Amino acid sequence: MTARVSALWRHPVKGHGREALAAVTLTEGQAMPWDRRWAVAHELARLTEGAWAPCANFSIGAKAPALMAIHARVDEAAGRVILSHPDRPDLTFDPDRDGDARAFLDWVAPLLPPDRARPARLVRLDGRGFTDTDYPSVSLLNLASNADLATRMGADLSPLRWRCNIHLDGLEPWAESGLVGHTLRIGAAELRVREPIRRCMATTANPGTGVRDLDTLGALNSTRGAQDFGIYAEVTRGGALAVGDRIEVL
Repeated sequence: MTARVSALWRHPVKGHGREALAAVTLTEGQAMPWDRRWAVAHELARLTEGAWAPCANFSIGAKAPALMAIHARVDEAAGRVILSHPDRPDLTFDPDRDGDARAFLDWVAPLLPPDRARPARLVRLDGRGFTDTDYPSVSLLNLASNADLATRMGADLSPLRWRCNIHLDGLEPWAESGLVGHTLRIGAAELRVREPIRRCMATTANPGTGVRDLDTLGALNSTRGAQDFGIYAEVTRGGALAVGDRIEVL
């Protein structure tokens, strides 16, 4: 079977919702457009304005599992983000407007555990985004590996737990580990695979409910001997790609 793109996802506000796409145009040296453009800095964050910072500075699903159930949609023309959650009313806001940002912080506050640092402000980083890596990355998921892990766990394992940008179909289970160091051509874009993704507690939460219900980390450790799942890549040649596009290993 030929490997192809099964789905495309972006996460406009880091850790706060996902949006499905039919197509996207990647730019060399940047993350997926609008992916993790904003992040929610908590009250203990140590940030340099306009610079990347690691996950410890932000409110994310590893610390607040309820955040995993947020869905997002971007109105690119208006610069607005629309969020929905099973336990909250829908919210439409402009992350760059102070009043809207405060409304967002009020909206998300009930989803955070009381013993965690409170969300303090929204921060923005164009182009490279607040990816989980210290370089602008695009994340890829092998659906066959997800299916294999689900079988081993005896559970329904949504691929949305992994928060990846590109879902791949048609590979053998766990074949993605052999792609590290290789370049992939997807549509008109090329991406060089740099490393596996080390997983955190966010993946233990159900993306439909935001409740921790599966020991994904334990399953990965027993199956693979590590908490790695998925791969990070850098865009080395910009171009358009879409759901259904073929993946070639160069």
